[in-house]
Amino acid sequence: MTVPPAPTLPSGRLLIDGALVEPLRSDRTLAAVDPATGRNIMQFPVCDADDVDRAVQAAHRCFQSDAWQMMRPLDRGRLLERLALLVERERDDLAALESLDSGKLLAVTSAIDLQFTIDGLRYFGGWASKVMGETVTHSPLVAEPAVYRAFTQRRPVGVVAGITPWNFPIGQAIQKIAPAIAFGCTVVLKPSEETSLTALRLGELIAEAGFPAGAVNIVTGEGAVGAALVEHPLVRKIAFTGSNATGQSILQGAARSMKRVTLELGGKSPTIVLADADLDRAIVGAAGAIFANSGQICTAGSRLLIEAPIYDRVLEGVCRIAQDLRLGSPFDAATQMGPLISARQRDRVGALVSAGLAEGAVALTGAAMPDGEGWFYRPTVLAGVGADMTVMREEIFGPVVCAVKVEDRADIVRMANDTSFGLAASIWTRDIDAAHLLADRIDAGTVWINTHNVLDLAMPFGGNKLSGVGREFGSEAMQAFTEPKAVCLRLDRAAAGF
Repeated sequence: MTVPPAPTLPSGRLLIDGALVEPLRSDRTLAAVDPATGRNIMQFPVCDADDVDRAVQAAHRCFQSDAWQMMRPLDRGRLLERLALLVERERDDLAALESLDSGKLLAVTSAIDLQFTIDGLRYFGGWASKVMGETVTHSPLVAEPAVYRAFTQRRPVGVVAGITPWNFPIGQAIQKIAPAIAFGCTVVLKPSEETSLTALRLGELIAEAGFPAGAVNIVTGEGAVGAALVEHPLVRKIAFTGSNATGQSILQGAARSMKRVTLELGGKSPTIVLADADLDRAIVGAAGAIFANSGQICTAGSRLLIEAPIYDRVLEGVCRIAQDLRLGSPFDAATQMGPLISARQRDRVGALVSAGLAEGAVALTGAAMPDGEGWFYRPTVLAGVGADMTVMREEIFGPVVCAVKVEDRADIVRMANDTSFGLAASIWTRDIDAAHLLADRIDAGTVWINTHNVLDLAMPFGGNKLSGVGREFGSEAMQAFTEPKAVCLRLDRAAAGF
């Protein structure tokens, strides 16, 4: 048995108003649990509405303060760079803590998650000084003997509530914090109750980095904490990544006070393999699209659409990879797939697969929980699936792929878009014409060609339909965390003697 490293555990204290503090009154705690073993790691606090109010009030005071309003954008960028340096210093320790708390492979948290975290801080740190408005030169609607000058500014929205999921804990925390700070907002972050440990450690590093008191606040707990943030009158924007049900609830709550929202929700992404594709690459890519991170990725390629001439070969290859994947400790270098986040999520995945089998789907491999400790589920390939089956309609969020034979290429666009989601898709082909024409017609926020699950901080990310509202990353983040203000001046020529 692989013995996991002993990363530095957080103190369990909240970050509020620049200080690491205990909850005001609540003495409730939650257990952080290692999903690979089911064993408790530590306890951390459950906040109540008073703690949320304290954090939001601190963020609001900071936002309204002269010190924050007059801080040079370059200096906001330097705050993020200082934090990047501290995360870099603690990189190995944070990666181990992330793996212990979430079950993600250590090779992944170190090489991908922590790199994304560091890159995200630096990328948005660079954006801080790049916000510009526009000059409007046309005349006013009413003709008169005066000269008008008009311009626009981009102004920060105010206090942002960032609510993050459990599948990419530290990366998602930075995905909310970094652009908010870069564009002049202040933040209250609420991490998932399943994976709060790296967020709490991040709070300790933010305090060490010397952020102004209240610029970033971190509170922990269950859904009631997120609901209190959504309802708080001083919160001006919600930046949420997570489930559709929670996202819809947030949207309804935000509507009551007209809060701005960015919602990155679920997906049921198609992986499309055309007959002319490089099959060696496509088979490995299709398997990676669904089995990476145990399928717990919103853009997971959970619907595998394969042209008929190559269907058997692709399916055989994906099944072989699924059968050969080694499940185990995230700290074992030989492990290729870790556990699901919780017993509840594992049972949910199993229930959805069972529903699919009851509706007529056929499991070619997997469809079972292995014996032993931890919350593992075997990588699963389902065939014989129909468009109306539960497994084809609902996001499973586990290592389960539904394979469909495409008899007529003309049906690909219809089949790919036959979902209430629209987050991502990938196309595997050597035909550049087909790649571009398909990409144009697929209703998704991101379309990859001959790759899958590749993100770039400079590219907008988000979904259509039930997959969300708004975009993150790139210049779209500036739109998400700022609002335009128009300023119009009347210049009196007669009074000025001109």
